[in-house]
Amino acid sequence: MARPHRSRNPSRLAVSLFLVSLLLVSPAGVAVGHAVSSPNADVAGTTDRPSTNETAAVVEIYPDPVRNGDAGEYVVVRLPEPGNWSLSDGESTTRLPNRSGRLLVTPDPEVVADRADDGLRVVEGSFALANTGETVVLRRAGRVVHRVRYAETTEGERYLPAVDEWRPRGLDPRPPVTTGPANATAFLLPDSPEIPIETLRRADDRILLAGYSFTSERVTEALLAAESRGVDVRVLVEAEPVNGAAARQARLLDRLADAGVAVRVVGVGASRFAFHHPKYAIADGRALVLSENWKPSGVGGASSRGWGVRVENGSTADALAALFRNDSTAPDTQPWAAFRENRRFEPIPTANGSYPTQFAPEQVTARNVTLLTAPGNAESELVAAIDAAESRVDVLQPSLGRQDNALVRATLRAAQRGVEVRILLSGAWYSAEENEALVAWLNDWADRNDAPLSARISEPAGRYEKIHAKGLLVDDDLAVVGSLNWNENSATRNREVALALRGAEPVAYYRESFDADWRGGSDAGRTWLFAAGAVAAVLVAALVATRSLNFAAVEKWEE
Repeated sequence: MARPHRSRNPSRLAVSLFLVSLLLVSPAGVAVGHAVSSPNADVAGTTDRPSTNETAAVVEIYPDPVRNGDAGEYVVVRLPEPGNWSLSDGESTTRLPNRSGRLLVTPDPEVVADRADDGLRVVEGSFALANTGETVVLRRAGRVVHRVRYAETTEGERYLPAVDEWRPRGLDPRPPVTTGPANATAFLLPDSPEIPIETLRRADDRILLAGYSFTSERVTEALLAAESRGVDVRVLVEAEPVNGAAARQARLLDRLADAGVAVRVVGVGASRFAFHHPKYAIADGRALVLSENWKPSGVGGASSRGWGVRVENGSTADALAALFRNDSTAPDTQPWAAFRENRRFEPIPTANGSYPTQFAPEQVTARNVTLLTAPGNAESELVAAIDAAESRVDVLQPSLGRQDNALVRATLRAAQRGVEVRILLSGAWYSAEENEALVAWLNDWADRNDAPLSARISEPAGRYEKIHAKGLLVDDDLAVVGSLNWNENSATRNREVALALRGAEPVAYYRESFDADWRGGSDAGRTWLFAAGAVAAVLVAALVATRSLNFAAVEKWEE
């Protein structure tokens, strides 16, 4: 089953006010049970762990591989010392080698031989794990040391008892990576489309380019030229963007692959991510991170308001390169040539707008740069930064998720303690209704709580077509640039990449453009809210709760 957790609904219909009220008071983030807890559980599932051998544990269970007959299922155990260890699934028992360390126990050692590279010793076992749920027991000398019961499985995902979580194989949340001070080039789109192209053209050694979609002729030509002069060029894109890959993308990726560029797609079979959605490139020792896709509407400067930064310190490029290697060699990736066989690609129009340069790129110095990724650390790091804000927070997004998502709640907390908060959202036609409702709700909330928060809808007035940037500014000290949307699933399901730049200079650059875009915005949402009175406020809350724009809706129309 390929990528079962994706949602492709652009918007959800409103439900009754009774159901909405239940939604608004329900706690966020409650998982519906893969695992069953019990009063004596200290890890996921029903767990029995005596006081001895506290570090002995079942640490990973993989019962439902993406292979015929579930070939390659396994259990990983941690043994603190040699002893009379055994592992049972209730029907059969496997005696484990007399050794310590991490052992991977499987009925199919040849299928999972690659896990030996992870420092695991592969041991043959005779069990068969049920996809409907099973109890796995680790014993020593016949005495139960650790018992874990899991519930119904998700294909391609393994169960991690210590965190009570099903996680796709190959996906392990990464910590934020601080890469130190850096000189950088801050730029905007559509104002400076030459920066991404120039970055690729200057490469002498390597180009690693990752994206969600790829339809730029200019970027293709720059990559082909680099390949012809001996640069190691590699490209990684999403296998199944919303509505499928465009025929234009297929043609350009064919050209790259035919020229010897290593092109791979993410999202084959049971995927680690809902979508591979970052936009970055490593060119020698330079790291380029954007909010915009590799297409005319984005890096071509033909449509979207985007933020970008090129960091020159080398260590940021190396950290991004490590992420690229991890993502491009995972089990859910495939070479483009193999993926595209027997597939149809639909023609999709490309953007062809033309916009003036209002803000030139600027050389800035960051006293520190941190690489943030999702899933894993981006959301929690941004929430912590907003919670630490002292004077002001500026948010630039195409749309927001429900008002109870973690990032929106953090901005409300900031405003409640007196921090000036401004939220600017896109006025694009496909997000207009949801964003108007959210702007109305936010402004009404600010008035009711006497909080210094304002929200507006952007009005480009010929400067750009729509907001596609995902920007955050905190006080005069933090600017965040990258691909993280504040809507459903992006922080928890998508691969996203952002750079957090500490320092007054990056913040000053992006805030100048934010101020200009803010002045051109509209808070019309406030007008239609109060024109209808208190009943309208309830209806707006219902609309926001049930029709928040999801990832698919934004990406479907981003051209």
